[in-house]
Amino acid sequence: MTETVGTGARAAAGKKGKAAGGLSVQRVFTTEGQHPYDQVTWEQRDVVMTNWRDGSVNFEQRGVEFPDFWSVNATNIVTSKYFRGAVGSPQRERSLKQLIDRVVHTYVKAARDHGYFATPQDLEIFEHELTWMLLHQVFSFNSPVWFNVGTPSKQQVSACFILAVDDTMESILNWYREEGLIFKGGSGAGLNLSRIRSSKELLTSGGTASGPVSFMRGADASAGTIKSGGATRRAAKMVVLDVDHPDIEEFIQTKAREEEKIKVLRDAGFDMDLSGADISSVQYQNANNSVRVSDEFMQAVENGTDFGLRARLTGEVIDRTDAKKLFRTMAQAAWECADPGIQYDGTINDWHTCPESGRITASNPCSEYMHLDNSSCNLASLNLLKFVTREGTFDAPLFARAVEFVITAMDVSICFADFPTEPIADTTRKFRQLGIGYANLGALLMALGHAYDSDGGRALAAAITSLMTGVSYRRSAEMAQVVGAYEGYARNAEAHQRVMRKHAAANELVRTYHSNDAAVRALATEEWQKGIEIGAKHGWRNAQASVLAPTGTIGFMMDCDTTGIEPDFSLVKFKKLVGGGSMQIVNQTVPRALEALGYPGEQVEAIVEYVAQHGHVVDAPGLRPEHYEVFDCAVGERSIAPMGHVRMMAAVQPFLSGAISKTVNMPESATVEEVEEIYFQGWKLGLKALAIYRDNCKVGQPLSTAKKTAETAAAEPEKVVEYRPVRKRLPKKRPSQTVSFTVGGAEGYLTAGSYPDDGLGEIFVKLGKQGSTLAGVMDAFSMSISVGLQHGIPLEFYVSKFSNLRFEPAGMTDDPDIRIATSVMDYLFRRLALDYLPYEKRSQLGILSADERSAEVEAAYGNPGVDLEALQSTVDASPEPHAEEPEHPHREAQTTTELMELRLGKAADAPLCMTCGTKMRPAGSCYACEGCGATSGCS
Repeated sequence: MTETVGTGARAAAGKKGKAAGGLSVQRVFTTEGQHPYDQVTWEQRDVVMTNWRDGSVNFEQRGVEFPDFWSVNATNIVTSKYFRGAVGSPQRERSLKQLIDRVVHTYVKAARDHGYFATPQDLEIFEHELTWMLLHQVFSFNSPVWFNVGTPSKQQVSACFILAVDDTMESILNWYREEGLIFKGGSGAGLNLSRIRSSKELLTSGGTASGPVSFMRGADASAGTIKSGGATRRAAKMVVLDVDHPDIEEFIQTKAREEEKIKVLRDAGFDMDLSGADISSVQYQNANNSVRVSDEFMQAVENGTDFGLRARLTGEVIDRTDAKKLFRTMAQAAWECADPGIQYDGTINDWHTCPESGRITASNPCSEYMHLDNSSCNLASLNLLKFVTREGTFDAPLFARAVEFVITAMDVSICFADFPTEPIADTTRKFRQLGIGYANLGALLMALGHAYDSDGGRALAAAITSLMTGVSYRRSAEMAQVVGAYEGYARNAEAHQRVMRKHAAANELVRTYHSNDAAVRALATEEWQKGIEIGAKHGWRNAQASVLAPTGTIGFMMDCDTTGIEPDFSLVKFKKLVGGGSMQIVNQTVPRALEALGYPGEQVEAIVEYVAQHGHVVDAPGLRPEHYEVFDCAVGERSIAPMGHVRMMAAVQPFLSGAISKTVNMPESATVEEVEEIYFQGWKLGLKALAIYRDNCKVGQPLSTAKKTAETAAAEPEKVVEYRPVRKRLPKKRPSQTVSFTVGGAEGYLTAGSYPDDGLGEIFVKLGKQGSTLAGVMDAFSMSISVGLQHGIPLEFYVSKFSNLRFEPAGMTDDPDIRIATSVMDYLFRRLALDYLPYEKRSQLGILSADERSAEVEAAYGNPGVDLEALQSTVDASPEPHAEEPEHPHREAQTTTELMELRLGKAADAPLCMTCGTKMRPAGSCYACEGCGATSGCS
């Protein structure tokens, strides 16, 4: 058993020893005699969520209770997604306490009923530790737990499912039914169709078989119907076909051919965007397709030899194909439409703990869960950034203790869980597959000064992953000693022990570069040794322990900056402002990274200011070029190379029971040969699965049509006409007005001159004493703006550029319409917008007068009972969070996909959220909505 030793927020490694009749644990995060709820400050909040497209309110619940350090975004998502009960009814949950208690108390009851813990005191510690970690966003269970546990509905806890289909019509029709039930419940499923006879084989009646691709049409239509029937998330499904199936080439090209159809329909005038009215007429769009390749096939590709395609019933070779040519066909199709992905069968089954019970043939839709057919997996993810110490190291002992509690709770959930079908229930209860993982790896590496694509970054990621899985299996062995090994263990004991030794051996091969990752790996070594020793005597409680999932909705719940294994998305985020609009702020991981790299405070401020203006670190003042790579992100000026993503996946894969949900993004300029190389290197480096996405490869990707049109137009010969702006001078006598203002105690005057037909034509700003440098700069600035206005530059352009600029003087103003300004420029252009722009344009910019704001609030909510005075400004002038406030540095900050598209000048291939209309962003192999937390796959 394990005794976890420690008090408060830090603990030393636990002392191991046997507990009579159950696990014995000690406190890690909590304090005896004090409930976790009593250690935080609670506040009341109103949650009002609107549709991004039309502004309509799609969810509203007022007076909810959350800790003061939870962000607005996390509050909104948890309230709208996870609170149970009819909105507006007394039964509706209204506090995070109720949500956590509903779930934790169910787990505690099951742990007591099934004898997991030695004493009632141990059970109380288990309850308090889970509560504390959930309350403080240290980890989260997957969404089905929050949806279902502790409610009158079925207690489904799994997010990932694998189905099975045989070569009979009954089995195929049952596949449609089971998949529909899983989609209806908001989860996803995957399966392998390779048992179905190919279109080149005969039926017993003498006719020719339809082949698996034909049956895919029916399943795709079913998934599309359920999705469009009001589901809160897109139907998530994975279809796998073995590379030796005679219909493999048809399977590979299904979605590429449909992409050609989309082009033709688009050119004919149909709406073929991702959420267009006519896209539903295209087939095979509701599933991710993957080819399951064998080592034999990959060796044939490497050697340039033929490869045999085998009959499904007899296994005999009925056709031969050029392996290199087939591999090129896969790469070509993926280059054209991002499908199919690839799964490496040899690697997957070499790490299989239960081969005597069947092969691993498929995965869930996001590709991280891989185990037996008709099985499921429940997930939970830890927030890695919560384990960074003040000294800038990763607290491995604390992480290990947290993993103990989380993996124990995950196993307990199987004791009371319900499942969508009886075969899935039977397999899951016999093998007890778990999927512990983590989020915020990209933010963690940057905060500690590691580049994502670096040996040091990969070493730390590998060591953390090894420690997580090693502790999980050690705890699993301890649980087996108390409540028994999984039912299928006896038959698979030799294979399970072999895989444990493989994990431990891979841990020894991790090359460390820093005392930090060396310490983590050293503890992981101890955990693997102890786990194997205990497991050899008692077996293991779980056939599988760990995966790396997308962590979409639960990542938002934990206020994570990055999801799963992903790097940071960008160096800037966009903060929602009171009353509308947004303001760009620098990701707070950037100053933490600069401090970790040894930069003094003044240089940190200068670099952060540069990043705020440019969105990247290239040529930032004082930043050494060798440190640029630390700030490389998924998108932007310095985006991580595709092989950088693959190398990170390869570093952590040997320490995962399952696989990794991740798509490797490639630039639009990538070639088919480069896609081939990525897929080939994935096999060489020991990955279990891999998928790529080449930017702008889909016709449905927004802006691609406009770009194509522009290219076509440019190719047509036509007369080039050069247009130049013409200055429209103001008359000698023109109307003007002068406004006196005060911003943060600095006084000034703004004089604005207009054309007689009412249009701003010039400004003069008086700020500072005559003859001073500031007065001269303001005179020059005023002349520049005036000349621009007279040459036709719209005022709204200037307003969008200069509002929200942040520098001193800043603060309170004497203007009743603009109570707070982040700078003089921010005030001046908001004042000009109020005086000279129509309401419609100002509303789009989020600039309204005090009366207009009051009228909007009253029209929407009647007597709102809120501080209307505070709503008179669209600017949040609260001070920037400091480095010494790491608990909640990202409150209200989001990186919305639309805003990132505007910054980068290109579109992302992502669907619109079916709930709130916001464009989703990639999260692993799936998509997640930052507006409301909806996901397209597992979470």
